[in-house]
Amino acid sequence: MNILLDTCAFLWLAGDTPELSKTARTLFQDTGNNVYLSSVSAWEIMVKHQLGKLPLPESADVFVQQQCQGHLIETLPLEAKAVFHLSRLPDHHRDPFDRMLICQAIEHGLTILTADKLIIQYPVSTIW
Repeated sequence: MNILLDTCAFLWLAGDTPELSKTARTLFQDTGNNVYLSSVSAWEIMVKHQLGKLPLPESADVFVQQQCQGHLIETLPLEAKAVFHLSRLPDHHRDPFDRMLICQAIEHGLTILTADKLIIQYPVSTIW
């Protein structure tokens, strides 16, 4: 399975917090799955950390890179082809970061690992 972590799933995974579902843990630990973190999530983490809304043990760039390396998470760049899906998305959600993740998942045929009830309303594969 090709899995795109939403930002919260990535942070919960990195912190090994109880918010991470049992299914999410199992999927993540399965070495047969390819797990991705979008550059959009890295951007969101950077912004929230700089605004003081997301405390991290080190700078956001170091944190994201270390967690990706330590958990064998591949980064997924945002490409224009994915962005073009925005015009076809229903308006369930105003969060631009989440909307871009949805576009990337559609473009690349990825399943989003998310607990976000708004994301699952979109025409995209999700699991939690």
